[in-house]
Amino acid sequence: MATFPSITPTYGQQKRSAPNTRTVRFADGYEHRILFGLAAHQNPKVFNFTFNVSETDADTIEGFLDSRANDSASFTFTPPGEGFTKTGTYSQSGTTVTITISSHGLAVGDELTIDYTSGSATDGTFLVASVTDSNVFTVTAAASATNSGNVSITLSGAGQYVCESWSKSIPYNNRATIQTTFREVFEP
Repeated sequence: MATFPSITPTYGQQKRSAPNTRTVRFADGYEHRILFGLAAHQNPKVFNFTFNVSETDADTIEGFLDSRANDSASFTFTPPGEGFTKTGTYSQSGTTVTITISSHGLAVGDELTIDYTSGSATDGTFLVASVTDSNVFTVTAAASATNSGNVSITLSGAGQYVCESWSKSIPYNNRATIQTTFREVFEP
């Protein structure tokens, strides 16, 4: 799987959410809305980026996007500001690990890298199993144990994207501007 080059977009990006919902409207004004699809795939993001870069970097970006157009493949990209690392505490009882972090901002199904900085729990990559409230969530450990201590979690923010259109302008010598739209896709 290809990874987008390590070139950062210019400040001023735009992010749109497009939840996949189906709506049934009845004559009396009642409306029923349901999310459509798998839970982790129900709210894809669309980003508009501007890259104000050297002509060399612009050629790198354009060559990468041309290659994806030729093979119709998605690519891995981490939008600026989408990932984070936070610290807190945990307690494990059996295979359920309860993690407390103020305003964690996570949802069921988010994939985390967890580093247990104290106690004897095993570090690794975990999916959020449940969210109790804005400060508490759980993950499931591979082995049953009783532990507690401090924890550091990282949500990478990386995802799979496609870029269906882009434009390039050269405003002056050795500088270029590339406008792109990246649409999040969900693939195995």
